[in-house]
Amino acid sequence: MRPLAVAVRQHLSERGRRNGNVNALQGCLRAFSMAINPMAWGHVAFGADSWLVNLWGSLMIFRAAGAVLLAGAMLAGSVTAHADPSWDREGRFTGGAPSSQLGKWNFLGIGGGSGPIARQTVAIQTKEAPGTIIVNTTERRLYLVLGNGQALRYGIGVGRVGFTWAGVKHVSAKKEWPGWTPPAQMLKRRPDLPRFMKGGIENPLGARAMYLGSTLYRIHGSNEPETIGQAVSSGCFRMTNQDVIDLYDRVKVGAKVIILR
Repeated sequence: MRPLAVAVRQHLSERGRRNGNVNALQGCLRAFSMAINPMAWGHVAFGADSWLVNLWGSLMIFRAAGAVLLAGAMLAGSVTAHADPSWDREGRFTGGAPSSQLGKWNFLGIGGGSGPIARQTVAIQTKEAPGTIIVNTTERRLYLVLGNGQALRYGIGVGRVGFTWAGVKHVSAKKEWPGWTPPAQMLKRRPDLPRFMKGGIENPLGARAMYLGSTLYRIHGSNEPETIGQAVSSGCFRMTNQDVIDLYDRVKVGAKVIILR
C-alpha cells in the first residue's frame, strides 16, 4: 500500500504543478485516502469539524465488521467438517465418528435446537409417577412425567401404517451410540440392508437408544431429523439426536413406558 500511495502522490503532484491547481491535487489525494479510510468520507460529507464524522466512520466500521462476520459464518460449516473434535475426546456426542463426517450433523449446538418439533415443558393430567414415559402415537409426541402436573414433551417419529402398537413396557437397557443389527423380518423386506452397522453418525439408531423390554423396539435417536413428527418407522420411536440425549440422561433403566395408539 505504501509504494502505491507514493506513486499516486507523485503523479498527482506533477499534474497539479502542470495545471497550477493545488485544489485538484488535494481533491485527488482525498479520493485516494477515502478508498483506504472510511472516516475520510465523513469529512467530505459533513465537514472536518462535524460530530457526524465520527458517527459516519463508526457506521462504516460496523458495516465492514458485519461483512467479516458473515464471511466467517459461511466458512464455519466447511471448517467444522474438518475440525478435530477435541471437545468430545470420549466420543460421547460424536460417537467416535471421523471428523470428516461431523459437518453432516449440526452439533450444538451441538446442533441448532431440538429439531422440527421443539422440546417443551407442558401441563399433564396423569397419576403416573415421575420418570414414567408416555408415548402418544396419534399425537406423535412423547411425554416424560416430571411430577406436579408437568411433563417434558418431545416430538417423535412413529411406526408407519401396519407397524403401530400399544402396551406397557419398561426400559430394559440403555446404550450410547448403539450398533444396529436389522432383525430378520426387516432383512426379508430389505435384503439390501447391512447385517450389522457400527454405532456412529451414519447409524439409523442415532446417538442413544433405550430398549423396551424384550421386544425389538427402542426409543432412539435418528440421523434423519426431518422424519420427526412422521409415521415412517417399523415400530420404534425415533427422536432427534439432541432430544434423545436429553431424554437418555433423565431416564433410568426400569422406567415404565406406556405406549398409546
